[in-house]
Amino acid sequence: MGHTPHELAAEFPEHVAKIHDLKQADPHFARLADDYHEVNRAVHRAETNVEPVGDMDAIEMRKKRAALKDEIYRMLTT
Repeated sequence: MGHTPHELAAEFPEHVAKIHDLKQADPHFARLADDYHEVNRAVHRAETNVEPVGDMDAIEMRKKRAALKDEIYRMLTT
């Protein structure tokens, strides 16, 4: 499948070390990161028609990804 856009390291390159550290030390952060990764992969598969979904499902997946990304960002910057 190649490069998947929107991976956390690409979204927050200045926080790569902190992402790694929080995934190891904070179970809540680790779960958020795993959830983000799962949703991001699903969005990518849908966008590339590997696993097509309806428009409303795609919108909901993107909203979920954005909400997870916002929460992750808050944790990275506090």
